[in-house]
Amino acid sequence: MNTAIGLLIPFLGTMLGSAMVFFMRKEINKKLERLLLGFAAGVMIAASIWSLLIPAMDMAEEQGEITWLPAAIGFSLGILFLLALDHIIPHLHLKKSKPEGIKSKLKNSTMMVLAVTLHNIPEGMATGVVFAGLMTQNSGITFAGALALAIGIAIQNFPEGAIISMPLRAEGVSKPKAFLYGMLSGIVEPIAAAVTILITSTVLPILPYILSFAAGAMIYVVVEELIPEAQEGEHSDIGTIGVAIGFVLMMVLDIALG
Repeated sequence: MNTAIGLLIPFLGTMLGSAMVFFMRKEINKKLERLLLGFAAGVMIAASIWSLLIPAMDMAEEQGEITWLPAAIGFSLGILFLLALDHIIPHLHLKKSKPEGIKSKLKNSTMMVLAVTLHNIPEGMATGVVFAGLMTQNSGITFAGALALAIGIAIQNFPEGAIISMPLRAEGVSKPKAFLYGMLSGIVEPIAAAVTILITSTVLPILPYILSFAAGAMIYVVVEELIPEAQEGEHSDIGTIGVAIGFVLMMVLDIALG
């Protein structure tokens, strides 16, 4: 029961953020958007370090492996996995006119949702692998630590939900449809989390690799999408401030609850 609730917490953040389309009449202020994108990046960087890479290295040491090896291998594979998805899945980033991935005849609104869905996959994996470690009871991961990660991702999913639903509304999509698209972009998280649990929970030795894999996938999203988008335009320091706030908040959350 606790695991099911934990897996749904990040999705709840996306859903609540998407619901902002019902309360905000205009599109998000550009400075606020950059601040929120930076904030999401900061949360994901801190989560990758404290919730994923450090536990992975601790587990590897307990298992008698070279401490850094599973982290290095898993992290690299996570980067390559997202890189492959980025080249395969047709998607359109915010403020861009040229879609990425394989050519398709999908609507721009659909490809915008796919862009957000693409970088929600590693967040779902991160939540799933931490709760998988919790279920093994021999990984050193506590429920408080797993909950801290889920809450941290939910916090950064809130602005992400708004950032996808508000531009869709500005393009002429109705409020209910914009909310639905924003919400659906986050449904991949509990699905990816559940799949990760099925893969990981029964094979404890691979847990350090999967933790690091999720970290690599998350960092790919940060470097490829969030930080560049947060730094666009004038006054790019607002995005940097967002990164700092998100990083500190997630770090404190993880250490205080973990």
